[in-house]
This record gives sequence, structure tokens and C-alpha cells, in this order.
Amino acid sequence: MTEVAIYLVVTFGLGGLAMALRLPPLVGFLAAGFVINGLDVEEIPQLDILADLGVTLLLFAIGLKLDVRILLRREVWLTTSVHMLVSVVFGSIALWIAAVAGMAMLAGQSLQTIALLAFALSFSSTVFVVKILEERGESHSLYGRVAIGILVMQDVIAVVFLTATGGEMPSPWALTLVGLWPLTWVLRRIWSRLGHGEMQSLFGIVMALVPGYAWFTAVGLKGDLGALIVGVLLASHPAASELARSLFHIKELLLVAFFVSIGLTGLPDLPTIGVALLMLLFLPFKAAWYVALLSFLKLRYRTAILAGLGLMNYSEFGLIVVSVGVTADLLGEAWLVEMSIAVAMSFVVSALVNGRGHLMVEKIAARLPDQDERKLHPEERPGDAGDAEVVVIGMGRVGFAAYQRLTDHYGLRVVGVDYDGPRIGRLKEQGLRVIEGDATDLDFWNQLRHSDSVRIAVLAMPRHGANVTALECLRESGFSGQVAAVARYDDEVAWARGHGVGIAFNVYAGAGLELADQVAGGDVPRRREPDAETDDDRAPG
Repeated sequence: MTEVAIYLVVTFGLGGLAMALRLPPLVGFLAAGFVINGLDVEEIPQLDILADLGVTLLLFAIGLKLDVRILLRREVWLTTSVHMLVSVVFGSIALWIAAVAGMAMLAGQSLQTIALLAFALSFSSTVFVVKILEERGESHSLYGRVAIGILVMQDVIAVVFLTATGGEMPSPWALTLVGLWPLTWVLRRIWSRLGHGEMQSLFGIVMALVPGYAWFTAVGLKGDLGALIVGVLLASHPAASELARSLFHIKELLLVAFFVSIGLTGLPDLPTIGVALLMLLFLPFKAAWYVALLSFLKLRYRTAILAGLGLMNYSEFGLIVVSVGVTADLLGEAWLVEMSIAVAMSFVVSALVNGRGHLMVEKIAARLPDQDERKLHPEERPGDAGDAEVVVIGMGRVGFAAYQRLTDHYGLRVVGVDYDGPRIGRLKEQGLRVIEGDATDLDFWNQLRHSDSVRIAVLAMPRHGANVTALECLRESGFSGQVAAVARYDDEVAWARGHGVGIAFNVYAGAGLELADQVAGGDVPRRREPDAETDDDRAPG
């Protein structure tokens, strides 16, 4: 238990220090791994198990929210394949030049070995990118969906690579995986009877680990890919989003072990740091190629830049590729430490860059050549608020209720905005006036300002971070109307009021007020005030 206590104290302390420095906590978790390694504390074997659990639940949760049609879009499959090819070719050239220049660790390496290293550096981290997207509340935005689609395609390529280099084909029993389709039909029926408590969360964990991880591993395939596929097969259930939310904090806690475990791979020395810094020089080019490809495929600069910056990191899968190279005697064991340092440092750099906010992206996009809006991807064309008086941002449960109340009870002209395409389609079928748009996009607010009728903006997105970014963009665009925002915690309400939001409302307090209104508006008699005097209370005479 002493070792466990040291792990917890160091991890919590450095995570808190990172937050104090306005860095994502995961930067502190990465540092904790190296500090614990440097302290020579005995390694806890269960840490790797917890890390694997975290990654498996993460991929299962992605599957629950993934629309597989995104993988068929050319901005996903074409970008993934072209970017990987370019990364391997140019990465191999750069590493070969470094070897010719006399870099010790690369000197004497074969072209095959150098190409293997370039291939390892071409992947981006699913764990890191999804965590950043969830913190921003932008998993369903266009750039978030494209980034996740690219990551899933990379996972598929990873499975093919591991199968080809492992020397063994998957077991013939892999054909039994066809049975997942009818099995998940039965499982959805069971799921519907479990309610909303701990049994639902336990159901999700069992699905990720048993038909997902365990079954796929047993037939010679990648277990966490199995969790992703099972999640996709269950995604059509009405409670899929609720299950993903219920697993969120469990998954986040387990992923702490993943980030700490990266730092435990080995301690850096000066030559190791030198090679890792060389690898970091590839990151801007990695991001730039994503931006160029996605822009070529008719996505806006802003969308392309956000996706490129999100994918500007190295992947934990790079460690697996290097370990394959070590097993095949193509690489020395020192490269495992080297790659772990490069992955950890890329996470830090990517966290710093992505933490700068959307306004930095808007300023970069504004310096690039103009794009013809008529030729852009349909989802990238600006929406029109028309004659709306109120715009409700975020058409989830809170936003939908606000929309209904403002239209039905107050007779206002309202337009709802959301970046979830399927949700927009469902709401339009119900007769609601909704448009697809991203309120964290400065161009959205600039376009909205052209509609003189809009005088109220309601920020009803579930993530405080998304509301904060939307408020920054709203102010930057010059919007001078009234702003209302919902929040889940009192400190978020205080922040909103302190930053000029006229109406900041705790969503849970709002539920209580609505309940009270419903009760008071019924047949329940009003309670008489104890100090109120009536004719019956007066003494005779």
C-alpha cells in the first residue's frame, strides 16, 4: 500500500500543479510517471491493467457515439491513407538525412528500420484526441467527427499491420464474430430492462470487456478494436448516449493510469532527449499536411486547422510498432524508451497548442486565402437565422425545452442551432426551426450578426467549456444582444455572471423551480403564512 500511496500523491500533486499552470491535468500525469520512475518506486503491475481498462472503455464509448457513415466520407478515408503515405515517405527521408548527418542512434540503420520508425510516427493518439474533444464538448462537431473517423481508420490499419507482422493469421474462430450482430440484438433487449442505475453502467463495462475485448483477443484480433465494434453495434439503442455519460468518470479515472504508465517506460538522458526533440520537429508538418488535405477536400480552414492541431501528436500505438521492431531485431531496446519520450513530449506540445483556444485558430484562418462558400462541403456553408429574435445554441434536452417554452408560451421567433447533424434531422422532422452550426466558430457569430432581428442568445450546451468558447466568439463578433447561459455548478454560474452574461442559470436549480411551478399551478392549496392574520383569527370583541 505504501507504493500505491506514493503513486497517488505524486500523480494528484503534479496533476494539480498542471492545472495551476493552466495546463491540462494529463500533462501532470505524464510528468508523474517520469518522477515515479526517477524515485525508483517499485512498479505496480496492476497499473497496466487499469490503463488497458481505460483505453478499452474509451474505445467502447467512441463506438456508442460513432456514426459509421463518417468512415465512408472521403475527407476521412482519403485523408487517412494519403497522410499516412506522405508521413512515411517524408519521415523516412528526414530520418535518413539525420542518419547520414551522424546522429548516433540512427547511424547504420537500414532503410527498412527507418521506414518502420516513420510509420510509427504517422499515427495519432486516439486516447489523447478524444480526451481533448470531450473536455471541449466538441466530439459531435464536424472537425471532431472527422478527427475521430481518421483515428478509427488508423486503428483499422493498426490491426492489419499487427496481423501482417505477427506472422500469424487470426484464428479460424474469428468467423464466429459474425454472431455479434444477432447477439447485440438480444443484448439491446436486455439493456432496455436495466433502468438507469448501476446495472446500466455495469452492463456497459461487461459489453466492452467480454464480447468486445475478450472475444476479439481470443480469436487473434486487437481487443480494444473489439470494444469499439461492440460499441458501434449497440449505438442504435436509445440509451446509448446515457450509457456513454455514465461511463465517463470511470473511464477518465482509469485513463490516469494510462498516462502515468507512459512515463514509467524509461528515464530520458541527453542523447535520448535530443532524438525525441528531432521527432518533435515533425509535428508541425504532420498538422500542416492534415490542414492541406482537409482544405483540398472542401472543408473550411477553421475546421481543417482544428482537426490538424488535434491530430498533431504521436500515438501510444507507436510504442507497439517499435516493440514489434525490437522483437524482429530491427531496432534496439533503447528505441522503446526513445519512443515513449517522444509520445509524452508530443502530448505536452499538443496540449499547449490546443489549449490556446479557438480564437487563435480564427486568426490563423483569417490570414489564409478566401474560400468560395458555394464550393465548400455542405455542412460548412453558413446557416441563416432569418427573422429569428432568439437563437438557442445546443438543442439537447435543456435547449429543446427552452426552445419550446420560448415559442409556445412567449410567442417569440426562435431558431435552434446544433452541430449534431442527425439530431438536426430529427428536430426538423418534428417541425422545429433548426440550423446546423458551431457556436464555437467566430464566423457563425459574424454571420448571425447580419441578422438584425436576433436580440437574445441562449447558450444551452452541456459543456461549460463549449459555452465559454461560444461566449468569447460572441463578444469578438460584436454581438450586443442579451446573453443567457446554463451551467451545472455554482462556480460556473458565478463565472458567467462575472463575464457579463445577463442570465446565468443552474440547470438543476431550474428543474426545482419548474417542479415547484407545476405543483403550485395544480390543485395543491397554498400554505397560509403563519404570521398572517385573518378574520377568523381575530379575537371577538
